[in-house]
Amino acid sequence: MPEYVIEREIPGAGDMSGDELQGASQQSCSVLRNLGTDIQWVQSYVTADKIYCIYRAPSEQLIKQHAEESGFPANSILEVKAVINPTTAE
Repeated sequence: MPEYVIEREIPGAGDMSGDELQGASQQSCSVLRNLGTDIQWVQSYVTADKIYCIYRAPSEQLIKQHAEESGFPANSILEVKAVINPTTAE
């Protein structure tokens, strides 16, 4: 299944409390449950003013639907073409 990186512009994201992050996670998971098993949230990285999310889904459209239904922005959705890490150099 294709994997995507979603960039979400959320001013002050890095200042969100643990409770706020938990609430956002719960909201996302609630929408995911309603969308079915074709879309999976892998993990997210929170920076000062953005959250970068890794999702698996059959299409970009399903990711857009999740963003609309959850109320989270999806400012950029990019399909991952390859994954590299230090072992790639070996």
